[in-house]
Amino acid sequence: MKFHSKTNYKNIEDLVETVSEEINSILRANIYEISLKDKELEALKEKKNELRIALRNCGIGDEAAKSFLKDILKDILIEKKIITENNINSYICFSDINKLSARDKFDILLYHYMKTYKNLSLEQIFIDFDFGGINTCNTDSCIFNRFLHKDIEKKENKITKEDIERAYTGTHISLTFTDKLNILVQRIYASYKGLGVIDDIRDQRIEGVSGGVSGNSGKYNSVWIFFKGKTFHLDFLSFETERELERISLNIYRYGNPGQLSKAKGYVVNEMKDHSRVVVVRPPFSESFAFFVRKFDTIEQKNITELIKDEGADVVIDVIKWLIAGCRVCGITGSQGSGKTTLLMSIIGFIHPSYNLRIQELSFELNLREVYPDRNILSFRETDYVSGQEGLDIQKKTDGTVNILGEVASNPVAAWMVQMSQTGSLFTLFTHHAKTTDNLIKYMRNSLLACNIFQNEKVALEQVTEAVNFDIHLEKDINGHRYIERITEIVPTEDEKGYLLQDIVRFVNGRYILNSGFSVKSIMEMSKFFTEDMKEEFYEKYCI
Repeated sequence: MKFHSKTNYKNIEDLVETVSEEINSILRANIYEISLKDKELEALKEKKNELRIALRNCGIGDEAAKSFLKDILKDILIEKKIITENNINSYICFSDINKLSARDKFDILLYHYMKTYKNLSLEQIFIDFDFGGINTCNTDSCIFNRFLHKDIEKKENKITKEDIERAYTGTHISLTFTDKLNILVQRIYASYKGLGVIDDIRDQRIEGVSGGVSGNSGKYNSVWIFFKGKTFHLDFLSFETERELERISLNIYRYGNPGQLSKAKGYVVNEMKDHSRVVVVRPPFSESFAFFVRKFDTIEQKNITELIKDEGADVVIDVIKWLIAGCRVCGITGSQGSGKTTLLMSIIGFIHPSYNLRIQELSFELNLREVYPDRNILSFRETDYVSGQEGLDIQKKTDGTVNILGEVASNPVAAWMVQMSQTGSLFTLFTHHAKTTDNLIKYMRNSLLACNIFQNEKVALEQVTEAVNFDIHLEKDINGHRYIERITEIVPTEDEKGYLLQDIVRFVNGRYILNSGFSVKSIMEMSKFFTEDMKEEFYEKYCI
């Protein structure tokens, strides 16, 4: 490709403007005016088309598009001799550590780690330097113990400029010209078509990243990540201006053309190319532009034994296996970030392979066909034209054996779930944000009343307690440790309350214990799906 020339580049902003002009000139160029053979002409046309596609897709989770565009930017900088070994330090002062900003040092540090750890680099940095207190290394050989001064106060949820400077100094990084060029190209790309200061962070194997969610007026150091069950404020990073935060917010949700983020609506919920969920909000609905990316690549194909590791884990895992084998309707409850989706994905592996799975989600998060490619699975989601309840109605006509609801988040879906659990499928699994089993039951009951399915509160309650059999409740402590607090059976009764809550398993003093056996009702209903050998084993373990 031919590039136009320009001189007098003072800073990275000038370089961004220059590469933008060069790429625009490439796209505008009339290739038919150039004397080329047919094969060369076709190759050039294909290259231009590939460039257009990359420009559309690079900022929405398409790593291939991002890599392609960065290669183009590098070609422009080198072929035009815009960047050389003699002037590269004018843009990022690699040669003088005192002139590097906290962002410069973080970019260099992350690049250095990415050469070895790829998308696990941020995790390794956290481990090596004990950011957020997640480090488990207590030996003198640990990088953290070699370079962290004991008299420095640690702020568990904040990564500061001082933290980055300490990590950078302790790593002793040596960079070649190629390394420097790659770091500079990433910085240019991030400001041109990428996602600014969060561009490489978003690609890391973390649970989420958000921006625009903290700080006083005029302050833009509002980058937060969700990692290892905890939230961390990357205080050393800043969007610098409201315009940059707005640019990122308006670009990050574009995958699949979900519609415009307008003042009238104020928010968009969508997914990115890599199936991350993204929520973007804007004024006047919110006080500022903000975005929330929830990633799910951290939970793919995790075995339940990797998730439940506390003492007595075999007890709670065994109970869950029997619940699934016995086709019980189970709600997985807990607060946001407690691991509901993670657990749901792992226990699906216990469902009999012959059962057809039908999933209803707000956005595609579970991506079960990638984890279980040989199973009969189809997922549905709400759109502007198809409500969650309509989606569930359609599911009844798709030969589904097991229905899975990614999240019961509205009255209609909750009400339909209760009805579906009784008639529409063999059994149902769902997640919900209820704090207690009582809260879960009352929410379901109120949903039936709100949707005018029942007028009588007692009758509605009876329907819920008959439909929902077990509550698997998750908790997350202040250190980000996730665990199953209890597995509670919901037993319908004839008394005034209408139900009895019986904890089968509890998490007590750091270990899982079998608290009680199953009710007679559950034993009888679950046994219908067991072989004779399974019945014998089950009765011996749980008929207390």
